[in-house]
Amino acid sequence: MREMKDSGIEWLGSIPKDWHLERLQWHLNEVNISNNPIKTEQILSLTNKLGVIPYEEKGNQGNKSKENYSEYKLAYPNTIVANSMNVIIGSVGISNYFGCVSPVYYVFKPLAKESIEFINYVFQTVGFQKELRKYANGILEIRLRVSADGILKRPIPYPSLEEQERISNYLAEKCSEIDSVTFEIQSQIDLLEQYKQSLITESISKGIDGHPMTVSHEVPWISGIPRGWRMSKIKYEIIPLNRNVENDDEVITCFRDGQVTLRKNRREDGFTVSYTENGYQGVNEGDLVIHGMDTFAGAIGCSDSRGKCSPVVHVCKTSGNNRYFMYCLRSMAKNDVLWFYANGVRVRSSDFRNFSSLGRFTILVPPQKEQDAIVEFLDNKCEDIDAVVAFKKSQISILDECKKSLIYEYVTGKKEVTV
Repeated sequence: MREMKDSGIEWLGSIPKDWHLERLQWHLNEVNISNNPIKTEQILSLTNKLGVIPYEEKGNQGNKSKENYSEYKLAYPNTIVANSMNVIIGSVGISNYFGCVSPVYYVFKPLAKESIEFINYVFQTVGFQKELRKYANGILEIRLRVSADGILKRPIPYPSLEEQERISNYLAEKCSEIDSVTFEIQSQIDLLEQYKQSLITESISKGIDGHPMTVSHEVPWISGIPRGWRMSKIKYEIIPLNRNVENDDEVITCFRDGQVTLRKNRREDGFTVSYTENGYQGVNEGDLVIHGMDTFAGAIGCSDSRGKCSPVVHVCKTSGNNRYFMYCLRSMAKNDVLWFYANGVRVRSSDFRNFSSLGRFTILVPPQKEQDAIVEFLDNKCEDIDAVVAFKKSQISILDECKKSLIYEYVTGKKEVTV
């Protein structure tokens, strides 16, 4: 067993006796070169899973790229790119391209022959990320920013270059194996989500009893009408309410996955802090809730609690079963009907804060008894699918923790690559 010594740094603990503590600024230098005049139109994007990749390979995720290339800064092959606002959660990657990146990114190049792969793995450790958080500035938790100088002054463990490369090669192999398993599980989750969505779409467009269909030529997203059903405008079936707020009401949040719940029950993803509550409205348990700005993404659900919510949210009653209309609207959102047939100002977004812009859409409305049957069928099926998805997500979470632990153990020298 190798001899260890106390590093004197809390997140590091003990490190091998022959390792050194050295500031990043002794090994990395910031490259801050504007793309003005324009030297490249190759826009690069930093992703959590794939590192630095050309923007067009990213797909429809995140923010839209700027059209003015001169507003970017240059990135080069064999450099480390870090998001100044997300570096504290590991938003760091190695660039293998010459291109341009967002001005909120930092670009670091090695000062001499360095293993930037080893340094990049240090950035991926939770301990180092927590250390960087101490030097972050900002009001909101989701907008904490660490300066380039604040990053470069931090000491990290440094073994010999030969050992850095051994560790990097070993971690690349092991992390690739973990990523492969994670990818397979995520693929299974995607298939389950697709199956659930197809089940919902089939049920709210054709019913669950095998109705004879009549052809519809009036509405592009409605191919047929089950016998006994009718077509109607949303504005005739879904009515916004304006309930008063009680003094003890807690804030309700509407998430993109359709969960409508008290803010205190919130998850970390998809939450925006609001410091004012002007215009808030009351919500009752079971109310249909539609987020006016995130309708296109599926932020539509029935509230599980009594509370109050932001004025950008529509709190509604319906002509029938609230959950049936919830399934209808979520199907339209997931199938891009609300995006494709509406005018919006953001990428893949349509602004439905004005309810009339949503109310003009046409939907299929079955009799009340059939609405109830469809809801019971979908609730049971979706509950079963969601349980399997939750289990698979827990597997991914365990794999992610194993990966983080593996990286930490080797970049801090607590485990040694002996091969």
